[in-house]
Amino acid sequence: MRFLLFSICFLLIIPVAKGQAGSSTEEQKHLVYFTDKAQSPYSINSPEQYLSPKALARRSRQHIPVTPRDFPVNPAYVADLKKTGVTLLYTSRWFNAAVVQCSTEKLAELQTLPFVRSSRSLNRLANPAGKSGTLSIDSMTLASTYVEAKLYGSAFHQANMLGVPALHDEGFRGEGMAIAVFDAGFPGVNSVSAFAHLFQNGQVKATFDFVKKSPQVYANNAHGTAVLSTMAAYEPGLMIGTAYKADYLLFGTEDAATEHNIEEVNWLLAAEYADSAGADIINSSLGYTAFDPPSTSYTYPDLNGNTTIVTRAADYAAATGMLVVVSAGNEGNKPWRYISAPADADSVLTVGAVDSLANHASFSSYGPTADKRVKPDVVAMGQQVYVVSSSGRLSRSSGTSFSGPIMAGMVACLWQANADLTNMQLLERVRQLGSHAANPNFTIGYGVPSYARNVTSIPKHFQDGITITNPMTDRELVITMGESWQKESAVAHVYDTTGKLLLKQGLPAHQKTHTLSLKPGRLKRGVYLCQISSDSQNVTLRFIKL
Repeated sequence: MRFLLFSICFLLIIPVAKGQAGSSTEEQKHLVYFTDKAQSPYSINSPEQYLSPKALARRSRQHIPVTPRDFPVNPAYVADLKKTGVTLLYTSRWFNAAVVQCSTEKLAELQTLPFVRSSRSLNRLANPAGKSGTLSIDSMTLASTYVEAKLYGSAFHQANMLGVPALHDEGFRGEGMAIAVFDAGFPGVNSVSAFAHLFQNGQVKATFDFVKKSPQVYANNAHGTAVLSTMAAYEPGLMIGTAYKADYLLFGTEDAATEHNIEEVNWLLAAEYADSAGADIINSSLGYTAFDPPSTSYTYPDLNGNTTIVTRAADYAAATGMLVVVSAGNEGNKPWRYISAPADADSVLTVGAVDSLANHASFSSYGPTADKRVKPDVVAMGQQVYVVSSSGRLSRSSGTSFSGPIMAGMVACLWQANADLTNMQLLERVRQLGSHAANPNFTIGYGVPSYARNVTSIPKHFQDGITITNPMTDRELVITMGESWQKESAVAHVYDTTGKLLLKQGLPAHQKTHTLSLKPGRLKRGVYLCQISSDSQNVTLRFIKL
């Protein structure tokens, strides 16, 4: 499909090129698959040769072994390919393949080599004749908007819908998590004040444009800038993103001017880079169904979780321990209607869109997958959300392109708070935090997940022999003491998340139930801590005031 997954639809006017695509005079890009990784100089016993310490730590934490699929392709095969005179652009570890650019005759020669298993055309011309284009913006309001006098600015609601402010209040803002963002460009990110902290704190860990084969990503299509802002922006009073203290890897994989299979391969290569660099999360607001001729478009039966290049790449990425967050697509009110690839992958978190009232956004793509699995998995606000433009202005736009990264930022903070979870356990946790977890459907999946449900999904909170009511709906907190606690007197302290003491109350011995009256200092909605201590025991419990 020729669009990024949001409603800033860039319309391209392209003159018809002379000649037939695929003729022997044109050099196209091809994916050449190798037969094996036999006699590889790499070993599972020396993974530090091709994986970073952070990547190895991520795998070790989740008990994921290094396998030959992680090996780079055999250097001998690469050397022999180069001897044929083809232009070798990239190699893929997971697909055991190389991206080459050559004529049809040269491709036929490659296919006779004993280590080449097969090939497929990526149908992307090296230098399309007469290529020119005009971009027009469809529905993004670029006029400055009124900024609410809140810390999060106008973007408060889109974050609060997922419980992000509560996560931030508890100290989980994405520190130590690395998010790889795949998009079409990030112009303005290196100059706009809302992103200045990323560079001041060294939070941009890597950049690369796989379309232009260059480390320069701060140009091209502004879609990536808007996407990144929902997670990474930090300008109090204007906008605060959902994971503004996370580290970021910014990768250009999408050529917004055309749509060919080469972009799926770019996605694959970026995922391999993200893996080896130690990323924890991939966010991709890109999706593929329809391609420009002569590439062959996908059909709905292809969205079975196993067919498309990008879907297979996404599942391989998940197999390394990364959580892959992808936008569902904007086809809900169009003839296609369904999700796009890689949203059909069984190991990714597919995110649809809702409006500010948590109603399904009409454009948000529907499930199920072709093999009848529930998709999208969850939803977040994607209609009329706030983003920062490449000029630094606050704007509003719509699309699953934004519900996806808003969710990815929340998930980064949630994973920071639950570092013992594997990526698949985290994915399931997010589903179970959904508003429709008990009855998922093909429209909004498991619903809107909220961090508040991480605490309130059970009626009481139990820890070390003490139970407290949670959530707290009035101004009294009921504490039930276990047998060991009843033997001695204790003291309860209630704090807000800044550490401010709100209440201190004694708890006499030999009582099973105590009531803490918080009437003198009426609590606002939010997360609080209750510390209970005696001469021999100490415990801190968390509760929410609704």
